[in-house]
Amino acid sequence: MSRLLLNCDIGESFGNWTLGLDAEVMPFIDCANVACGFHAGDPSIMRKTVSLAFEHGVQVGAHPAYQDLQGFGRRSMAYTPQEIQDLLHYQVGALDGICRAQGGRVSYVKPHGAMYNDMMAKPAQLRAVIQAVAAYDASLPLMLMATRDNSAAQALGDEYGVTLWFEAFADRAYDSAGHLVSRQLPGAVHHDPEKIIQQALTIARGEHLVASDGSPLHLQANTLCVHGDNASSVAAVQRIREALTPA
Repeated sequence: MSRLLLNCDIGESFGNWTLGLDAEVMPFIDCANVACGFHAGDPSIMRKTVSLAFEHGVQVGAHPAYQDLQGFGRRSMAYTPQEIQDLLHYQVGALDGICRAQGGRVSYVKPHGAMYNDMMAKPAQLRAVIQAVAAYDASLPLMLMATRDNSAAQALGDEYGVTLWFEAFADRAYDSAGHLVSRQLPGAVHHDPEKIIQQALTIARGEHLVASDGSPLHLQANTLCVHGDNASSVAAVQRIREALTPA
């Protein structure tokens, strides 16, 4: 069974509005995808989240998004490739500065929401994201979705010298191409903790998932995304951590 890094979207509160159980989930993850202020988070939330991650020895990743607080970064927006790079540099640089002030650094980049989905659907946008990471710090891995065929994305990463961490999801349904089933469709999100844990183990073992059309789907992943937005989710993350940790 492969050693999958557990990553979690985190630091998504804003001002007096709280989202997620960050303190509860942090002890069980390897990588914290910290919101950088464009879809969620603010300077104080970022500082507190970074401090919590460093306290638990968790890697801090920048989680940049389209500038869309109202839509939580989940609405696709029309940006040029240069504007995409500017958005990334602005947000990664802000979080990196907060990390440096606490004696650490940003360790990787994982785009959020619509930006993440758009870069997986549009080769020109994926190139812009990879170029942005390479220009900022080519030693930073970029986290992106594992699909049935990772070769095109891998070729782009190799072209710019950027390490790619392919990500799978324990709580989402997949179509036959290895893309996530739209949240607007029934069954797109798994809520049964047992099903979530079983899918995590299936991916870690390198076994086939069953796609939405019934076909077998193999995902070659380096990291597994988990969610800790309620008590049941935190319990499931803890059980996944225990299941994936060798005795």
